[in-house]
Parts: sequence; C-alpha cells; structure tokens
Amino acid sequence: MRKLKWTNHSDLAIKKTPCMSRVDYLDWMTFQGGKNIPFTEIFGPIIGLKEEWEEQGASPEELDFSAYRYRIPRTAGVAISTGRLGVSQTLIEETDELIRYRDDLGRIMRLEKGYATIPLPENYPVKNMDDWLKIKPKYEFSEERFRAGWEAKAKQLCKEGAVICVHIPGGFDEPRQLLGEENLCYACYDQPELIHDILGTIGNTAVKVLDLVSSKVQVDVLSVHEDMAGKSGSLLGPNEISTFIKPYYRLVWDMLQARGARIFEQDSDGNMNGVIPAFLDAGINCMYPMEPAAGMDIVKVREQYGNRLAFYGGIDKHVLRQTKEKIEAELEYKIPPMVRTRGCMLGLDHRIPNGTPLENYRFYIRKAWEIIERESSS
Repeated sequence: MRKLKWTNHSDLAIKKTPCMSRVDYLDWMTFQGGKNIPFTEIFGPIIGLKEEWEEQGASPEELDFSAYRYRIPRTAGVAISTGRLGVSQTLIEETDELIRYRDDLGRIMRLEKGYATIPLPENYPVKNMDDWLKIKPKYEFSEERFRAGWEAKAKQLCKEGAVICVHIPGGFDEPRQLLGEENLCYACYDQPELIHDILGTIGNTAVKVLDLVSSKVQVDVLSVHEDMAGKSGSLLGPNEISTFIKPYYRLVWDMLQARGARIFEQDSDGNMNGVIPAFLDAGINCMYPMEPAAGMDIVKVREQYGNRLAFYGGIDKHVLRQTKEKIEAELEYKIPPMVRTRGCMLGLDHRIPNGTPLENYRFYIRKAWEIIERESSS
C-alpha cells in the first residue's frame, strides 16, 4: 500500500494566482458583460492523488498546482464570525488509522486517516429545545465576533481590488451539525419551533454582524455551505426550504443586496435540481459545484433558468479518468454555451479523483484554454 505524504486538509490546498479584476468577475458572474472568462480548480486533489502524480513524474509546481493556468479574481474574507463561537477540541485517542476527539458541543468526532480530511460526528448534542437552549449562547451576538483590526484590514483589501466575501452558517448544514441529518428532517415536522429558533438565532446574529461590516466596506459576495443533497435529490424539499431556510436567507441577503452585494452563492454537492426554484426564491443566484454524476448538467440548467442562476464547476471530474477524446467531448459540450451566456466560472465539479492520470489533467487544462480562447474570440 502506498504511504501517504499529504494527509491533512491543508496539505491538499492549491496555489492559484489571481489575474482577473473584481469588476470583470462580478460583471461576468452577474451576466452584465465581460470577455475574460473565469476558469478555476475549485478544490484541488482528493487525498492520495498527489502521491500518484509524484510517481508519474509531476513537478513540485504541478503538485501544488502553481504550474497550471487559471483565471480567477482575488477574493478575501473579513475577520469576523457569524457562526458558532468557542470552537475547541479535546483529543480522546489517536492511532495510525484514526483520530477521535470531543468538541465544544460535546460531540465525539472521528477522522479516518488516509481516507478523509474532514472528521464526522459520532453523536449530536441537540434532541429538543432544552438541549438547544444550553448551547444557544454560542450562536448569539457578542462583540467577540469582530477580530482586532478587522475594519482596517477589510478597507485595505477593498482598496487593493479584492472581491469581498462574507459567510453565514448553512440553513441546513448548521442544524445538521446539532441534530444530525435524520433527526433534523424529522424535526422539521415534529419540532418546527426548534428549527425556527435555531435559524432565527443564527440569522439575527448574522444580520447584526454584517450590518456593521457592510456599513464600513462594500461586500460583494454572500456565501453559504449546505451540502444537503445526494444523487437522488435534496434532503429537504421545497416546502421545508420555503418554511425554514428562506426567512433566514432573506433576512441576511435582502440587507446586503440593498447595499450593493451582487452574488449570493451556495455550496451543495448532489442533485439540487428539484429545489433550485425554492432557493432562487430564497435569494440564491449562484450555485456550485454542479456535479454531473448527481444529475447536474450546467447546459440544461442554463437553458431552464437563464440568467437567474450563475454557477461554477460543472465539468465532470470523472471524465478525466477516461480517454482524451471523452475529455474533449465534455469540454466541447459545456464550454461554448457558457462562454456565450456568461454567469459561469468553469472548472471541475469537485476534487480531482484518484486514478486521474497526470497527463490527462495536463491535457484537460490545455484543451479547456484552447476552447475558451476560441469561443471568446468568435
């Protein structure tokens, strides 16, 4: 068995050099104009791929991805927190195979070494309103949500032309961290007041924090992480999204949009086709990573929703393990209509899978740029 050298989430981080202006990016992603088509690698390699590529002769620059050409803007966050405060962990055990620790919510978290870089909970702290009220203070507003010097740093980033992004906890993902997926889905019916209180608390905190932030600097992008779908569809349906998530999203987005924010982006793997209309109604105007293996076809989505929905990703990562002819066919199907209609940052739909030949990735980058440049000049 191959010994892994790059085992942590940070080990898989990739280097990309920003070369697209803030204005060009925001105009392109909001269908307002532009000829500079953004192209990116969203997440980078999955664990184990860098070792494969090293054996295939990859240079250090290829292993950290600085050898590859992308076109992205400079993006920057603000040194504030809208989510849970007091995050901590206490080690329970560590072996060659796994790490287990207890976090500040009382969850036992488990990370399988060599297979994953994000730990998963073995238990959850909230079963009812009483449980939630014990940890609710972690989600309420306080001045410690603003780190020292946040305003000066944010204003400097604005002067330097960065796209300013702020984040809020997921309307599904954060309650999922507290209740677990199954219990959350039941609670939407059995304990709706609990879900309303959780999201109402998080929403009120986010508004208070981002009200101050957006009064001092121009916020461009609001981002939320959900990961709420599998191959067969979303774990919540349109009714639940409208009932629970929409009021939370709208509370924050309506304020920021009125102050000039232009993109409200949502990160969710899986098949989101059935809930796109509900999330459009909730304010979302950009989604990623648009996984083809889960039925997300960016060409068909664009035909259906037009300029109501931008996205990035969408190119089938699994095709890279096939022939160069199939790679080229995938790119020829998806890149030209995206260049014509704007509102898409082209890229693979998630981490590059194990078994992707280095030469295929090199070909993918070359061919993608060839098509982008051909289409943008026509």
